[in-house]
Amino acid sequence: MIIADIMTSNPVTVNRDTELFEIKEIFDHVYFHHLLVENESDSTFVGVISDRDLLKALSPYIQTAAETLRDKETLKKRAHQIMSRQVDTVTPVTDCNVVLQKMLDADISCMPVVGGDKVILGIVIWKDFLKHYLKQ
Repeated sequence: MIIADIMTSNPVTVNRDTELFEIKEIFDHVYFHHLLVENESDSTFVGVISDRDLLKALSPYIQTAAETLRDKETLKKRAHQIMSRQVDTVTPVTDCNVVLQKMLDADISCMPVVGGDKVILGIVIWKDFLKHYLKQ
């Protein structure tokens, strides 16, 4: 079986200069935990942001009574300031067992799926493997 059989195609992406305010809005209204970051000019993959990365970057006082102007300023940071850059990628024809082993070895929960030109095609998360396993 190959990754194209279980991946999510056309994932939600942001570009390198997207503000954390917008990224927070996305995570606040969706069920997933990873955003892929792309170059705006050519849609090539450049990084990943998890909801945990976002939480680490934001002030814990955002949207509380204790919020200050300094806390609000954390929402103006950009995606490229918090994203993981050195991320392994796979292609749609990569064997699922190879991808799963890569994810386990690196202790990560998602893997970007890109074409030969590094354009983002999809994403695979650990739950995709579980869903496939349960269908068998």
